[in-house]
Amino acid sequence: MPTPVPTRSLQAPLAEPATPSALDASFLTVKGAAAYLGLSPHTLYVWRHRRQGPPSFRMGARGRVMYRREALDAWIHEQECADSRSNPALDPLTSHPLRQASLRA
Repeated sequence: MPTPVPTRSLQAPLAEPATPSALDASFLTVKGAAAYLGLSPHTLYVWRHRRQGPPSFRMGARGRVMYRREALDAWIHEQECADSRSNPALDPLTSHPLRQASLRA
């Protein structure tokens, strides 16, 4: 006789109160953000210096540079929309060629 398979409840788990680990997951250090984006920490430092890349801020008494995970996701989405390979509206192969103005005066 086969052994019965244990069943699990299909109800969603109750939301847990915000814990320090849950708060830590919403904020990333430079190293964490770099790993999340697949970049080097140096690249993020250079972008921050040039005021490029995802938004960051300083937090705490030591002024550590931090990134919000939500801001990183939004920044990634902006990059996808600005790239012609993932946004058909920007694809130069599907746009109509512009007519050159006549050079005759």
